[in-house]
Amino acid sequence: MTKPLKLLAACTPIPLAILSSTPAIAGGTAPGSEISAVVTVNYQTGGTPQTEITATDTFKVDRKINFSLVEAATIGTTTVSLGQVAAVARFQLTNTSNDILDFSLAAVQQASSTNVAHNGQDAFDLTSFSFFVDVNGNGTYEPATDTATSIDNLGVDQSRYVFAVGNVPATATNGHIAGVELTATALESNGSAITSVNDSTVNGANTVETVFADTAKSGVGGTSAARDGIDVATDDFTVSTALLSVTKSSRIISDGVSASNYKSIPGAVVEYCISVTNATGGATATNISITDTLPTTTTFVSGSIKVNGTVTTPGTGQSCSGGTAGGSFGTPANTVVGSLSDIEAGNSRALIFQATIN
Repeated sequence: MTKPLKLLAACTPIPLAILSSTPAIAGGTAPGSEISAVVTVNYQTGGTPQTEITATDTFKVDRKINFSLVEAATIGTTTVSLGQVAAVARFQLTNTSNDILDFSLAAVQQASSTNVAHNGQDAFDLTSFSFFVDVNGNGTYEPATDTATSIDNLGVDQSRYVFAVGNVPATATNGHIAGVELTATALESNGSAITSVNDSTVNGANTVETVFADTAKSGVGGTSAARDGIDVATDDFTVSTALLSVTKSSRIISDGVSASNYKSIPGAVVEYCISVTNATGGATATNISITDTLPTTTTFVSGSIKVNGTVTTPGTGQSCSGGTAGGSFGTPANTVVGSLSDIEAGNSRALIFQATIN
């Protein structure tokens, strides 16, 4: 005996097929988009096909607010020199929400002795400190162009650089660190505050709720709460300047009389060595220029200037050798002038020349 088949078509539908009215995007389906789930059931009675039955469920996509604010490459402390103007640290804000948003920004310098992003503690403040948005998106701070201090209409999955900018005081000390902190707050695309729902709010199928989805952040990289529409990032500047010392020494290389142990007598030739040493831990010294005025009791030996000589035990008791021809004499009057190549930390170079005692 064949039992009749009973079908339930008006209760919760079986999701055999789901159709979306709008295509998905990387940041998620746009808020307000309708998602319809349609089920179709075919059946027979006594071997005879019957009219198919369907059921549909439709709801609207809610708005998910999420974004990230991070230190932008190159990752690490920003090396600066004493007196540097417009030193720049770069951040990147990315909108991973499913809607276009505005963002307000605020930047502060971290308090003295605060642990900073890349080890160490804050020890000085930049002067004329401020922050600016990268308007043209080229990733380079351009003072005449990048004057905005907020972000307008940042699209889904789009990013924008933000620059923290300040001057390094000449009173800072080599190795000292200045920490900075940037805060971004998500806003409606018209600049107004965003109102979100919490977990106690029942989801409305035909309404569009807004949900904050940002996660909590803690530690020296920035601290912010979960699901508050705010993110924080930190970076720091470290002073690294060349620490140069200079030593001038001389030796008598001939006196026209003695066979050895030459004496400082009239007619004797003096070889001068001017050594420049960059201490360990400093930055590379560049554009090194030396000017040395000869005593009037000596006469310069033409063509004797050598630059980038080798220095053994720089300082008192140093000895110098080698080098290549270079430099000039006479401008200003009775003056030796020469330039040395860049000197990295822990290295020395020398300028060598000769003069005759009158």
